[in-house]
Amino acid sequence: MLRTINFQGSRAIVAILALLLFGGQPLAASKSAPNWEAFVGEFIEHYFQLHPAFAANAGRHEFDGKLPDWSPEGLARQNQWLTAQRELATQYPDASLKPSARFEQKHLLTVIDEELFWLQSAKSPAKNPLFYSQALDPNFYVTRPYAPLDQRLHAFINYATNIPKAAAQIRANLKPPLPRSYIEVGKTIFTGLATFYETDAKTTCAVVDNPELQRQFDTAVPAAAKAMRELADWLEQQRGSANDDFALGASRFRAMLKASEGVDVPLELLEKMGRADLERNLAALTEECKQYAPSASVPECVAKVEAQKPADGAVAEAHRQLVQLKAFLTEKNLLSIPSQEDATVAESPPFKRWNSAYIDIPGPFEHALPSIYYVAPPDPAWSAAEQAAYVPSKANLLFISAHEVWPGHFLQHLHADRTASKLGQLFSSYAFSEGWAHYSEELMWEAGLNAGDAQTHIGQLLNALLRNVRFLSALGLHTQGMTVEASEKMFREQAFRDPGTAKQQAARGTFDPGYLNYTLGKLMIRKLREDWSASHGGRAAWKSFHDGFLSYGAPPIPLIRKAMLGDDRGSDL
Repeated sequence: MLRTINFQGSRAIVAILALLLFGGQPLAASKSAPNWEAFVGEFIEHYFQLHPAFAANAGRHEFDGKLPDWSPEGLARQNQWLTAQRELATQYPDASLKPSARFEQKHLLTVIDEELFWLQSAKSPAKNPLFYSQALDPNFYVTRPYAPLDQRLHAFINYATNIPKAAAQIRANLKPPLPRSYIEVGKTIFTGLATFYETDAKTTCAVVDNPELQRQFDTAVPAAAKAMRELADWLEQQRGSANDDFALGASRFRAMLKASEGVDVPLELLEKMGRADLERNLAALTEECKQYAPSASVPECVAKVEAQKPADGAVAEAHRQLVQLKAFLTEKNLLSIPSQEDATVAESPPFKRWNSAYIDIPGPFEHALPSIYYVAPPDPAWSAAEQAAYVPSKANLLFISAHEVWPGHFLQHLHADRTASKLGQLFSSYAFSEGWAHYSEELMWEAGLNAGDAQTHIGQLLNALLRNVRFLSALGLHTQGMTVEASEKMFREQAFRDPGTAKQQAARGTFDPGYLNYTLGKLMIRKLREDWSASHGGRAAWKSFHDGFLSYGAPPIPLIRKAMLGDDRGSDL
């Protein structure tokens, strides 16, 4: 068991600690420090050991089936190692690093600072079930054909065998009373995982003709499902003491943005920016509705658009939209498409349905594997009317598809996999990845998607307004005393969302304060495009801007701004 060390002490102590934690080489205690490339390589390898599920998802399958150590000692090791690595990384002076390495150094420090924020300042392991969700996700063992199914079944069995221990650690870490919305998302995750083990995984793996593996599956999986259901039941038992104490507070919220995104501006300025973008989009919606439904109110106009549901369901419609979007992107030559690879579409697995849509992209160590764009069905616990309203309209779904695939997350991944920095391939800034995907929606409309069709524009604006209200809800919920009910009302009235979606989105803001990054990232990208294009040929230079921007991987946007412009001008947004 490691003892807590005071890191205000000498660098020698920090360097020795790096040796103790997975054999890192000390800089201060060594006459010959590893070069920067070697240091980054060691950092990644040691990070994988602490986060084996992250490594396996990235395509390093020697880590298959393993889960992080979430015991108090394991979490202490993460804290100590990250703190030591930060100290070691800062010991490389600028003069010793070429520009690309200096850029990577700043990116690595942000990766560390973000992790330390959630571990130390936000205390997420003790409060937020979402802290554990990504590492618990077993979907890629079932859906990603990185190896023959019997090999993936073996890995899944190892994963399932480790679940009861992980569930016990999670239960020991979570300290009631918990916020009500945290209980709900935890139940969704843990119950959904149990269902996934017993349905999707069982159905997929049943075809493997190996009696011994099937026997192991029948032993490990019921125990894993039982552990997850018991964890969900335990959360339900905490409902009597539940509270609404989810807010980070202004100081920690600002610290979150600085640590994770390199954004350090007054919250008042952020709110002003967010409200200005909300008002811009509301004004555009009002004008578009005058064309689309002249005699209707704006809510009635939106309802008319939202009533245009895909006749054969969202998944089939999304398939068709991806073909249309890629063809349009190719025709307009807005940016390079560096591969002939396409994404497929599927219905979201049960444990991921707290998110209406997302894309699962294979990691940078995988080769020639499909990316899957998932669309969530409505919650069966909702009323029939709520379920029907939850299904996106064709116009709304078009820009969800743009966000997730063309030219959003999927195309960004195609570029990121070609960046020279493995760190840039592995670690993504929230504001970069979601900001780019959200920026992509408006980009497609600006470029002429569907030739000025009012219904199409309303679909784009509805997606923008959803992100505008997320931005203001994150600030309100975490820094201004906004209630969940007030956030829900704002999603209904200013983002024109149905009650089920509004309820889901308001709850998400409590446990995902970073969801303001969709709009924040978009605004930073638009400002950078404006400033860069002013000296590079205006709109005609957009393709070179996009290709240049995406060439960095997905680091914090202020780092890219400085690299592309040569200074920090305009970095206050």
